[in-house]
Order: sequence, then structure tokens, then C-alpha cells
Amino acid sequence: MAAATTTTTVSYVPTSSSRSISTPKGAAFTLNPPQRSDLCLFSKPLPKPSSFPQRPCCVFSTKNPISDFFSTNGSGPDDGSTVWFSDNDDKPREECGVVGILGDPEASRLCYLALHALQHRGQEGAGIVAVNNNVLQSITGVGLVSDVFNESKLDQLRGEMAIGHVRYSTAGSSMLKNVQPFVAGYRFGSVGVAHNGNLVNYVALRAMLEDNGSIFNTSSDTEVVLHLIAISKARPFFLRIVDACEKLEGAYSMVFATEDKLVAVRDPYGFRPLVMGRRSNGAVVFASETCALDLIEATYEREVYPGEVLVVDKKDGVQSLCLIRHPEPKQCIFEHIYFALPNSVVFGRSVYESRRLFGEILATEAPVDCDVVIAVPDSGVVAALGYAAKAGVPFQQGLIRSHYVGRTFIEPSQKIRDFGVKLKLSPVRGVLEGKRVVVVDDSIVRGTTSSKIVRLIKEAGAKEVHMRIASPPIIGSCYYGVDTPSSEELISNRMSVEQIREFIQCDSLAFLPFDSLKKMLGSDSPNFCYACFSGKYPVMPREVKVKRVGDFLDDGLNGPMDSIDGGWVQGPRESTVEKEIDVQYQQSKI
Repeated sequence: MAAATTTTTVSYVPTSSSRSISTPKGAAFTLNPPQRSDLCLFSKPLPKPSSFPQRPCCVFSTKNPISDFFSTNGSGPDDGSTVWFSDNDDKPREECGVVGILGDPEASRLCYLALHALQHRGQEGAGIVAVNNNVLQSITGVGLVSDVFNESKLDQLRGEMAIGHVRYSTAGSSMLKNVQPFVAGYRFGSVGVAHNGNLVNYVALRAMLEDNGSIFNTSSDTEVVLHLIAISKARPFFLRIVDACEKLEGAYSMVFATEDKLVAVRDPYGFRPLVMGRRSNGAVVFASETCALDLIEATYEREVYPGEVLVVDKKDGVQSLCLIRHPEPKQCIFEHIYFALPNSVVFGRSVYESRRLFGEILATEAPVDCDVVIAVPDSGVVAALGYAAKAGVPFQQGLIRSHYVGRTFIEPSQKIRDFGVKLKLSPVRGVLEGKRVVVVDDSIVRGTTSSKIVRLIKEAGAKEVHMRIASPPIIGSCYYGVDTPSSEELISNRMSVEQIREFIQCDSLAFLPFDSLKKMLGSDSPNFCYACFSGKYPVMPREVKVKRVGDFLDDGLNGPMDSIDGGWVQGPRESTVEKEIDVQYQQSKI
């Protein structure tokens, strides 16, 4: 079935008052508010492509097909109900990936390819906004990038500037109206935005905006950014973005497209990654990971620094603003453990090298007599290679992963134990039979999948099964753009390591020691966020309710908007969290 899509065209013709925002070359950064004494400016010029034509008259055209609905039943195959099986049903999930390109006539096609490279960051929805003749043309849809876009749709996305987004949402209906990039028109122009992250003060911001008359169309926290830009009094436009971001708390790596500028922003803590590259023709590219740059033959230049705003246009090239200074970044360590592709460089470090070292540490600190080392594919492979090399034991493919499962709603009437896992993973009896097996995985969340994997391997004839986990125990939920279960559902928050071992029925179990992880990171260690391992949050969610990452299950096509509470969970009050942190951390070390 073809993916449901939305096509939107937004353009703007300025009034006489709006023309006053234009500034001569070199003057753009002289309009900073006086209290912004910490702004810093750098510049790298782009080659001089042709200038944009005159803005056309205002046009709005929208098509909103109804999205498909899926079962929201979260039950498993053991309860006799019909369910869907996702590709990683017991892993933390990154919410999205973003791309921005300016200065290439094939911008939308390059954006499409870059989104393919970032598909692992989100599989529920995809969208591209292209700018042509000062018109922002948007196409978004539910499904994979290849489901949403085809040749005819890309033909509609002309121009030398484009931004793109891939999105992950929770189980259930994939919200078409929440698929980014979002596009909005306001009195000074139109703007598109793609956001990776999660705002922990979304409820307060939305309440404030609604009290002042703002009307919201989605249940996404990204929409508040557009409203904050619209009400800002700052000039020129990029200072409206600065003004809006100063009100945000939490994680955000965002790319914006206007009629003539591409803007990239990263929050002061740098929770989520964002990098900048350049193609041989001078086109500037922003992306969540360097793997996207590699695919479209863009050379990696550097990260977008935490708290930085980068403004790119044809006239002035790349200009940099320091948004808000923060003495110590808090980059998500799970990018290196699980989210990013091994061929990416994230936060200035090779993901492959990090995972290999995780495996070596496990082999050194949790050795066991074994005959073969295998991985839970795909995210455990590099750590398993490191473990095998350090232990001097052969690495083999003991589990074969099917890459073609996707989702299925069909289960045989005759119940099959571990049906969902068997769809995805097949044990290789010739590798496992009669062997003492070390199984390396990246993490354990609820423990349900790990127990099924252990059972599969033993049923294939393994004599012993030893689990080695290339991350410390996860004891806390993430509020910065990662979909993790509530703390009560996290098995490491409820059980000791020995209790987990008994639950998943392996012969031994060891996690990557937290102190060893920090030692491996060396001088970079203070720059990472370990909230999921320690319960110590760099930005405390102070609101009564905190966004459940993945957004509300309802897509707004049925049910009243006041039912948005279904997309929120009770957040920890700071005093309560502080009391529980030490207890949780000590339990994880037992």
C-alpha cells in the first residue's frame, strides 16, 4: 500500500513594512540586542551561485490524505492477541534525523539520499521541504523514505535549498500531521523546521502560547518553536530563532529553511548530534550523522558546536553565532552505544572504535571460558568483534538477522513460542551446537527480548550461554529525544545483575562497568550525558508532565485535542528524583 503523504506549498509576498528587515551585507550581525554581549561571529564564504528571483504572490495549497491506522495494542505474542512486531521492540529508539542543504541544484535529491543514510534514526515518517523562487514546497508522508518519495514527487521539490527529516514514533498510528519538517507562514515570511530532540519545558511553553492566542495543529513539541519565532520582535530573522531558542529547555538539534537562508541550531548542552559538511561545488550540508555526508559525497568539516547558530545564505556564506554558552556539554552517550551507524563520526569520535573498545573492556573485566563469540545483530557486532579479538576466541555469526521483516500482523493460530524474535533472528546450529557461547549485545532494556534470545540459542544446542552487554545497566528514562520505557519498566531499575541473569536464564551476565566506560572516554568523559545509567539529569524536567518521546498515539484525525494527555507521562519532581538517584545507582551495582 502506498504511503499517505501531505503536500504543502507556502510562499510569501512582503508588505512594505516587512521589507525593512533586509540588511546590507556585513550588517546582519550589528542588530544584536544589547544584552547579547556574548555573540561571536565567524564567516566562510560560499561560491556565488545565482540569486533568488523576486518573491511571488502568496499561495497556499494543501492535500491531507488520511493516514493508515495500526493496532495500538502493546501486548506480546504470548497473550494470544494479534500484534505487530517492530524491528527492535526492546531497544531504546532515537526519535529522528535531520538534513539541510543549500547551494546545490539537486538539493532535494541529495536530501532524499541523505535521509536514506539516516533511516536507522526513524522509520515511521519522512519529509522534505525545498525552496524554489522563494516558495517553500513540502512533501511529508508516513513510512520509510523510499515509501514516501518517488521520482514525480522529487520533481516537485525544485531549488537549491532543502531540509529533510526522518521520524520515529511509538507503536500505533503514525501521525501524518506530526511528520516533519513543519512549514509555517507568518507576517515576515515563511519558515520550515526539522527537529531532533525533546523539549522538557514544552507544556509550559505551549500553555503560555495558547494563553496568548496561539492555535496548535499538532501534538509535537517542535511546533512551539515556530510559534516562538512568530511572536519574537527581534530582527533580522535569524535573531528570531536565537530569541526563540533562548526560551527552550532540553535537547534540540534543528535545521530551518527560509526563502533565502539555511539555519542550523544546537542546544547549549549538545545532547543530540549535528554536523556540517561541504560538497565539491561549495554546497553546505548539515546532517545528524557523518554517514549522510559520506553518501552524498560531502566532506565533513566539523560539528555544529553546542549552543551555536549557523546561518548560511548565498550572499554571506556561513556565519556563526554563539547562542548560549555552557561550560560543559552533555552529549548523549547512547549515540556511541546504539543509535549511530558504526561508520559515523559522532561528537568527534569514531562510533566503530568506541564499540570495539567496549567489547575489549568486557573481555578484560568480565572474561569467561568459551568456544565462540557471537553478536546480537546488528548493533552488537562491533563490540563482539572487540571482545573476540581481546579474548582470543573466534567470532562467528551465530544469529542471522532478517532484514525484510518490517511489521507483520499475522500470527499462526497455532501459537509459536518467541514468534516475534524468531521472525527477526535465526540461530545457526552449526555454530552453536555443543559450544560455550558468549553473546554480545548493546543493551538490555526490559529483558524480554534477551530472555527469548537466550532460549533460542540453547534450543539450537549451545552448552552454555554467557551474555555480555556493551553498556552499563539502564536505570533511568531519557527526556532528551530517546524513546525509553518508564523507569518502572527498566529491568535494571528493578533487579540486581544476578536477578536479571536468572530472569533471562543465561549462565553468566556482565554489563560494561560504568567507571570503565568513563575511563575509556578519558578527558571527554565530562562532556557526555549518563542520565540513563545514573539518574542524574543535566536538565531536570521540572514540569508535572513530561513528553513521552514518540508523541501522542492519536494523529488528531479522531478524538478531541484535550485528549493530548494520552501523549504525556508523569515527570519526576526534582526533590523526588534526588532522593531516588543514589538508591537506583547503588541497586545497579549490586
